Amino acid sequence: MPELPEVETVRRGLQPAMEGAKIVKAEVRRKDLRFPFQKDFTARLDGQTVIGLGRRAKYLLADLASGDVLLMHLGMSGSFRVIEQDDRQAPGRFHHPRSEDRTHDHVVFHMSSGAAIVFNDPRRFGYMKVIARTALGDEPLLKGLGPEPLGNEFDAAMLARACANKKTSLKAALLDQRVVAGLGNIYVCEALFRAHLSPRRLAATLATKKDEPTDHARWLVAAIHAVLNEAIKAGGSSLRDHRQTSGELGYFQHSFQVYDREGEKCRSPGCDGIVRRFTQNGRSTFWCPKCQK
Repeated sequence: MPELPEVETVRRGLQPAMEGAKIVKAEVRRKDLRFPFQKDFTARLDGQTVIGLGRRAKYLLADLASGDVLLMHLGMSGSFRVIEQDDRQAPGRFHHPRSEDRTHDHVVFHMSSGAAIVFNDPRRFGYMKVIARTALGDEPLLKGLGPEPLGNEFDAAMLARACANKKTSLKAALLDQRVVAGLGNIYVCEALFRAHLSPRRLAATLATKKDEPTDHARWLVAAIHAVLNEAIKAGGSSLRDHRQTSGELGYFQHSFQVYDREGEKCRSPGCDGIVRRFTQNGRSTFWCPKCQK
């Protein structure tokens, strides 16, 4: 499933085509994706100008002039492509090519600029929903999400408070969207490696007895910031389905330090450890037992 860097990459690719343009017609080619489309889904979109395109965790949010917000989630295999008026593809990047089967083009936004924004989703785990802006705070899909890891609110003190007294592993805590929003398996593994922290370490060790941040918390926040920013700059990681809206692949998978590198030599300077993999909370965890403590 796309994680924060992939979704942010797609947002940046869609932004020039969507912001300031009017949705002349929203075309839905099936009754549902992961969830059924609302009965008034297209009616609430047709004729509306997109005044802003944002992201919350792994969700895209198109702010409409009507006061509604179009919430979009890529699911497991969803991708957007922008088709310009002259049929050239513009603004999304995972290892296998984006589906070329146009039977999976389930939603098309025809924009006032002449561009068409197409949502393709072979597995149909993605979803879209129109929500009143005033009701966003009560939306079940968004309610309870933790702070954005690249936002000003997220720092070592905040992370320490969220993890204080937790009896779960550090990796499980970071994957908990109530602790921090948008992180997934890949970038948690990579951030823990950079911070030299074991994924098995207790989350509570990020806080002192007074719930103040330890050095471990500071190292980890710095590592999270660095790995996410680098991944966004590289267009995300292309492992299965993710592509940028241009159809181009992301490149951050070439910079992985531990993820998907089981049996290979650790890349920490001076470390002669070997990257190992084990199953943790139903997910594969990659780490170096020698330098991650």
